[in-house]
Amino acid sequence: MVGFIIFLLVLWAVLSILGFVVKGLLWLAWVGIILFVVTVIFGFIRSKLSKQ
Repeated sequence: MVGFIIFLLVLWAVLSILGFVVKGLLWLAWVGIILFVVTVIFGFIRSKLSKQ
């Protein structure tokens, strides 16, 4: 599960960078940032619940 979350974080980071590089895809940067934050929160919550 940790590997999958890391894969998603890398994917969202790449999409964000691509969105900022290509000016017409600025919306993609914002979607990538939002998904990156959601994935970090999801991973944090899953790790806290699995340690209990």
